[in-house]
Amino acid sequence: MRTRLLPLLIVLMAAVLLALGVPLAVSLAAAQQQKVVVDRIDDTAYFAAIAQFAANDPDGTRDEERTLNREFATYYDVYGIRAGVFLPGGTPMANAPATWFLPQQGEVREAFEESLLSRRSHDPKQVWPWQRNRLVIASPVIRDGDVVAVVVTDSPTGQMRSRILHGWLIIGAGLTAAMLVAVGAALRLTGWVLRPVRVLDASTHDIATGRLKSRVAVASGPPELRRLARSFNEMADNVEDVLEQQRAFVADASHQLRNPLAALLLRIELLAFELPEGNEEIASVQAEGKRLAQVLDDLLDLALAEHTEADLRLTDIGALAAERVAAWSPTAEAKGVRLVGDCPPTTAWADPVALSSALDAVIDNAVKFTPQDERVEVTVTSNGSTSTIVVTDHGPGLTDEELARIGDRFWRSGRHQNIKGSGLGLSISRALLAAGGGSISYGHHEPHGLRVTVTVPRSGPEA
Repeated sequence: MRTRLLPLLIVLMAAVLLALGVPLAVSLAAAQQQKVVVDRIDDTAYFAAIAQFAANDPDGTRDEERTLNREFATYYDVYGIRAGVFLPGGTPMANAPATWFLPQQGEVREAFEESLLSRRSHDPKQVWPWQRNRLVIASPVIRDGDVVAVVVTDSPTGQMRSRILHGWLIIGAGLTAAMLVAVGAALRLTGWVLRPVRVLDASTHDIATGRLKSRVAVASGPPELRRLARSFNEMADNVEDVLEQQRAFVADASHQLRNPLAALLLRIELLAFELPEGNEEIASVQAEGKRLAQVLDDLLDLALAEHTEADLRLTDIGALAAERVAAWSPTAEAKGVRLVGDCPPTTAWADPVALSSALDAVIDNAVKFTPQDERVEVTVTSNGSTSTIVVTDHGPGLTDEELARIGDRFWRSGRHQNIKGSGLGLSISRALLAAGGGSISYGHHEPHGLRVTVTVPRSGPEA
């Protein structure tokens, strides 16, 4: 979620900064150019006053023209700006440099002709740092209401463009710094908003994997998420209460049914003495009674497994798996199945009793469904943060649909209904492992058979 929320915030903040920065940059460029234009207008007004004086004094015209030429020459030498006074026909009265004349077309000619209409030329178009345009300002010289000459200045824009570019760099640096601050604020904001979501996700995962005591702290985050956290905790409390009632009911029912069932089996045993030896009906009733007793025992074990807290400790699961392989080897040999183990020393955090019980159920299941002269393999490995115990067999295996259901309570494959079992063994194994942070998964074992993977964490509860 953060990878989607953070780019959105950054894009929005970048858009806001650009919306502020672009007009500021344009305004800076316009201000710089306007300053130059005002200076040129003042200069043309000064030269127009001198030219008007010369036009009003025909006897001193040559002296005023020389004065204008000196002024224009000094102006050009100091500022590099071409300037001149031109008569309405375009003939120069005074100009600098001496080789600069009024062109026949272009921006200078347009400004000159506009001033012949008794008004100053329009302000030139905005010049940007990447353009090499020049600024042309023309001002009319008026005598008795008539335009007798036009003062024209043609300014280079290099310094102005440099100042604009320097201002833009300062604005860009400011926007960059503001963007970095905004990104830092966005990181803090998204962290503050999403921290309760991450905690909620972790708690949901804990509850989904069987750690029903997990709850969410409601001290941080937006008010909506704090309300969500409180609602989640209330829901978790209700779920835990319901499951606790279910476990208590299963445990109590199993315990209460065992005594009457034991008494019933005892009476059946006594009744068998009164009937002929080998009576099939009595044998069938005794077998079903023992099967029912086993189901009740498994139900009680499942209820206890889901209720008991795990006693986690650093355990050599290689040695533990080798011990279980040795314990089940006689049973496997009696069935004609080879039980082999590759169990190097590997440590992990687990409840030794719970892990042993889970391995017993898995190995028992593998030996039970493996045909004679085949073998069952138990392999212990470690990979990063987890250690695994893999039990593979060469039995008939399961279909993809059956793999999705294996481990459900009382579920058994329709092909294996005639094999002894209650369908609770793997459910008990899953509950035992989940209490300690472990898990159990199932897959195909090529070319045929079942692959059961028991995973336990290598990091302790402190981590």
